[in-house]
Amino acid sequence: MIGFKIIKKSKLSKARLGVLKTPHGEIETPAFVGVATQATIKILTTEEVLKTKTQILIANTYHLHQRPGEHIVAKSGGVHKFMNWPGALMTDSGGFQVFSLGFGSDHGVGKILKEKKDIVVKADMQPQKMRITEDGVHFRSPIDGREIFIGPKESIRIQEKLGADIIFAFDECTSPVADYEYTKRSLRKSHRWAKQCLEYQKTNQALFGITQGGKFKDLRIESAKFIGSLPFAGFGIGGEFGNDKKKMAAMIRWVVRELPENKPRHLLGIGHPEDIPKIIKEGIDTFDCIAPTHYARRGVAFTSEGRLDMNRRTFLQDKKPLDNSCDCTTCSNYSRSYITHLFKAKEITGMHLLTFHNLYFFNSLVAGIREKIKKGKI
Repeated sequence: MIGFKIIKKSKLSKARLGVLKTPHGEIETPAFVGVATQATIKILTTEEVLKTKTQILIANTYHLHQRPGEHIVAKSGGVHKFMNWPGALMTDSGGFQVFSLGFGSDHGVGKILKEKKDIVVKADMQPQKMRITEDGVHFRSPIDGREIFIGPKESIRIQEKLGADIIFAFDECTSPVADYEYTKRSLRKSHRWAKQCLEYQKTNQALFGITQGGKFKDLRIESAKFIGSLPFAGFGIGGEFGNDKKKMAAMIRWVVRELPENKPRHLLGIGHPEDIPKIIKEGIDTFDCIAPTHYARRGVAFTSEGRLDMNRRTFLQDKKPLDNSCDCTTCSNYSRSYITHLFKAKEITGMHLLTFHNLYFFNSLVAGIREKIKKGKI
């Protein structure tokens, strides 16, 4: 199990400092959670990830179930030993894949709707590549085409074999273009699944419940009250976050004020640099996001000056480090010119250097916010 202690509450916002104790070490919160989808941070070794100041990772239940399979991971001693990660680990439930491989894939949308879509997901509609039932979800493997069924029982069993410190209840992450009736029906289903996950769990792993409700305030509040009333070790805030990021803080606020204060709150799949101060000020303790690694592989560096596209030829003449205020090994040893050369030459070392820097930058940013909370500035 885990322990969670709140060290300090801000007088200026809902931000708080805490310590999350797990069987694999303590995490200072607020904390960024690195996304290790297939039990790896893409491009980096586990030893390198530790040097980015990353405290905790989240691996993906659906993808690890597909390959290599939870039984192989279990025979290796669990996901920690399998990937040689000494720190704390989470596994998600597979609920996000219900969206990303379903309506998200069908309509080309993410958790935040970046542009207006003339599409509405209505009650009783089904995604093209899967079938969602009252008992669970019938996926079609993108690897070999076989059918994969995951419901509450299956998700818990997979996560128990993977052996992470923190696991999540199975749910349906709804699309930002889902209407009220679809979202309401989905919410009833996810609530029922949450109770079943508690009943099915046999291990002492920390099980987090997930609140949903989409963009609809009454459904968000209803979900937070219901999930918050159940004996979960902590809570995830899932689902989509409206048509733009301006509404995101308010939507988080609806949920947080209904959840038990003494338990940790994890925001699922949100956390660009511009988002991080906002979500922490709303009382989020941990959050995961693919941005640092995803953007790095495409040549984008996050810096104190903003985003830098290292594919631009102008950087070939630039001898400065990515970020003068960063002391990571990439910034200490390599120039913008060299990194741009690597991307122009299509050398994967460029991705490696940017991935390391971006993770270090994100963790440093959050460490700086923790310090500001400590000093009463946030």
